[in-house]
Amino acid sequence: MKIEVVKKNNAEAVVVSSEELLITDVQSALDLIMSVKYETGCTNIAVNKEAVVNDFFVLSTCLAGEILQKFINYGVRFAVYGDFSKYSSKPFKDFIYESNKGKDFFFQPDVSLAVDKLLECAGN
Repeated sequence: MKIEVVKKNNAEAVVVSSEELLITDVQSALDLIMSVKYETGCTNIAVNKEAVVNDFFVLSTCLAGEILQKFINYGVRFAVYGDFSKYSSKPFKDFIYESNKGKDFFFQPDVSLAVDKLLECAGN
């Protein structure tokens, strides 16, 4: 796992990248939140899609909702970046659309857009 702090306009975000799964269930998501907050003090976290278990992207598993609730409870903004084109269900596309309109959770195609979205909302 690689952790990089990105600072821009008096705000910061942490980019976490890993070729291994980091988020596989609610507990592993909490572990990631606590590790990042402890190491960096930052509450804006972007993670590459490959580090998140595929069940997260299948809404019928309810995993995304459970994990995102923990991020919100701990005051963490979260972005997943990568290619989401293989997920073609209408509910998931709607979830991406609605998430990207909010201020807490985002799906972005690349790391720079994920960081920009996190930092844009951090200023609000």
